[in-house]
Amino acid sequence: MDTSEMACVIEAILFVAGEPVEVKELQKALEATEDETRLAIDALDSDYRFHRRGICLKRFGEHIQLSTRAEYAPYVERLLQPIQKQSLSQSALETLAVVAYRQPVTRLEIEAVRGVKCDYSVQSLVNKGLIREVGRKEALGRPILYGTTDQFLSHFGLSSLEELPKPPEEENTDADGDPLVP
Repeated sequence: MDTSEMACVIEAILFVAGEPVEVKELQKALEATEDETRLAIDALDSDYRFHRRGICLKRFGEHIQLSTRAEYAPYVERLLQPIQKQSLSQSALETLAVVAYRQPVTRLEIEAVRGVKCDYSVQSLVNKGLIREVGRKEALGRPILYGTTDQFLSHFGLSSLEELPKPPEEENTDADGDPLVP
């Protein structure tokens, strides 16, 4: 199968799936190498960009998904009149920020940063699929370590954690973390 045909198969799979699909799963479905699969994904993405189609490819870590091109979203919303999703509470956002910047992190470490209990916020974020258990800390009681998910990246429109903005305290420090003196 050539790259063009693989790109068409990927498009069909992503259309039917509706959700982000892992690149390795596409590779298995295509019975292709990782390089061939990524080349076909890039070809599909280039075609969408070149022709300024109504849909585009979004990448979230090792997952890809078909999505409405941002500039056309208002027209789709007018037609579908989506039900408003409940936004995250301030405490959930603060908890999520701690996890995103300090992962892997335990609940007690989150509470130390925030200064308040966060059991409910952590459980809420796990239920929403924004964070997940990524292991256990080698410490007394072996507490659960939490990290963000690809759904977190998707929710905030990021392709990787490197796209997170720098925290204010890091912007005013040198490479060793020492404060910059004017």
